[in-house]
Amino acid sequence: MRASAVFVAYEPHCSYSITSNADKKGNMNVTETSAQVRENIRNIAIIAHVDHGKTTLVDELLKQSGVFRSNQVVAERVMDSNDLEREKGITILSKVTAIHYHGVKINIVDTPGHSDFGGEVERILKSVDGVLLLVDACEGPMPQTRFVLKKALEQRLKPIVVINKIDRPGARPFEVVDEVLDLFIDLGCGEDQLDFPYLFASGVDGYAVLDPSHTPRDIDPLFAMIMEHVPPPVVDMHGPFQLQVTSLDYDDHLGRMFGGKILRGSIHRGETTSIIKRDGSQVNFQITRIFIYEGLKRLDVDEASAGEIVLLTGYPEVEIGETITDPEHPEQLELIHIDEPTVSMEFIVNNSPWAGKSGKFVTMRNIATRLHRETKVNISLRVEDTDRPDTVIVSGRGELQLAILLETMRREGYEICASKPRAITRKVDGVLCEPIEELTIDVHDEFVGTIIEEVARRRGEIISMGKDESGMNRLIFDVPTRGLIGFRTDFLTWTKGLGIMSRLFKHYGPCRGDVTIRTRGSLVSKETGRATAYSIAPLQDRSTLFVSPGEEVYEGQVVGENSRPDDMVVNVTKAKHASNMRSSTEDATVLITPARQFMLEQALSWIGDDELLEVTPDALRFRKRVLSELDRTLAARRAR
Repeated sequence: MRASAVFVAYEPHCSYSITSNADKKGNMNVTETSAQVRENIRNIAIIAHVDHGKTTLVDELLKQSGVFRSNQVVAERVMDSNDLEREKGITILSKVTAIHYHGVKINIVDTPGHSDFGGEVERILKSVDGVLLLVDACEGPMPQTRFVLKKALEQRLKPIVVINKIDRPGARPFEVVDEVLDLFIDLGCGEDQLDFPYLFASGVDGYAVLDPSHTPRDIDPLFAMIMEHVPPPVVDMHGPFQLQVTSLDYDDHLGRMFGGKILRGSIHRGETTSIIKRDGSQVNFQITRIFIYEGLKRLDVDEASAGEIVLLTGYPEVEIGETITDPEHPEQLELIHIDEPTVSMEFIVNNSPWAGKSGKFVTMRNIATRLHRETKVNISLRVEDTDRPDTVIVSGRGELQLAILLETMRREGYEICASKPRAITRKVDGVLCEPIEELTIDVHDEFVGTIIEEVARRRGEIISMGKDESGMNRLIFDVPTRGLIGFRTDFLTWTKGLGIMSRLFKHYGPCRGDVTIRTRGSLVSKETGRATAYSIAPLQDRSTLFVSPGEEVYEGQVVGENSRPDDMVVNVTKAKHASNMRSSTEDATVLITPARQFMLEQALSWIGDDELLEVTPDALRFRKRVLSELDRTLAARRAR
């Protein structure tokens, strides 16, 4: 039975006769069972577009529920525990925390808002009974708002809408409520879902109100709305155990950890249970540890019952969507469907002259093992072998997701050469199609012309254009995914950092022709050695250099960007020799422009089709696939 079909009008701990619908929804297969309403638990997920304030709001829920001591120093965005999450200001991995309010335990899941990590949102909705949909009071519903709301409505969850950031200048709370209502209607939700409760909040200032005109006090109105509108789990406490795996983790001492919401029965430490694999096979194993959530910590317990969100250990080979069940009553739940990847990259063993100098893991065995371990946690990621032993293809939901993976691996000590990200095409009714994304841009008037021109150059088509009360223009385009690779970096330059953009996969459509994004060639090092100011100085007048004097370079390394479309082979290691007419110390007086620096995402968007990005723990280097100039020349002749 879907928990969302039952509301708090039920008396706690009473039994009801419930007909299941496992064939359609993947729940219990029995015809009738005795179910209880667990009034002392609520399970909710917080969903929103990126940067609409989910993690900040969770911080306030934690603080005002008494999870922290009054004198305890707590970091901002405490739920973003991953270093990359703090650096980039986004949530990458979904996380569970638990708070108590008037004797009721509320399990809260903070989910990512960026579309590249949509797989995290899709699976976590399987383990909750309600959602808080956050919408920015200025921006209103954005593309990812539509995506996460659609997934919640498909799960028959009834959202509580929180209009957040009402303290911002230009906030238009009631207009945004109307826009959210239009979005509900546009998504074709049912009448029961259309009558959604809503309130207004400021996560930064830590308050929620039923009306913006009310005097703000604290977050208590949100707690009250959760208690009233998020249904408690309706579960069979005494039936055979059943849980669908919606989250995975790994611990160096405990090994693989897997969990989700217990749908039926209870589980005890040391008890023998069974896992039904994706292929339908069944394996018995023993539960070694059971964890539930309390505040920001995991609490080790001896048993847990239906309705609770748990983490279990005891079996090493678990995948998302598999069913943990009673060995004597094995009942498989419907597997979780995740949207397919749209972007792929080649991960290649580093074969540059500097390979192995800074990394601990450099072989394909190390790289492949790490990638396959990642796929067990990240279900929207795909890893495929190729006919080359030094190369695998990694596919994901977007270039940001793949960049995050690369950045994580380099910090763990891996060395990899990565190719340019490419959109994944497929045949639809015999027609070659490519992924098309909806691009939403908010900019001031002075940048509108530039944006329209640049998006059109990337084969984008404008869908709508409007202006809000603050004077910002909202432009919506349909753009091929390959046209958006590297777009964000250029967008920040065009709009001087004042524009807002978001993108969301829409559908597969016919290929729209060639897209030319990079119009300049590369400066390629002719020799291996140390770059000198003497050789760099004459190049910087007509090129942009990526290396500085004194930096080691090798043959085939890309050391700069040419001002013309063609590549140019240069010798940046040439030194000025001393003579009776000049001194080599004059080299120190040459004025050198600082080398251009790249973040990993920017670097991935810059490389060309015949180039690779060498990713090591201490450096990012551009290089040609074929390092030798002679070999590149011979290959070009053969191609002609």
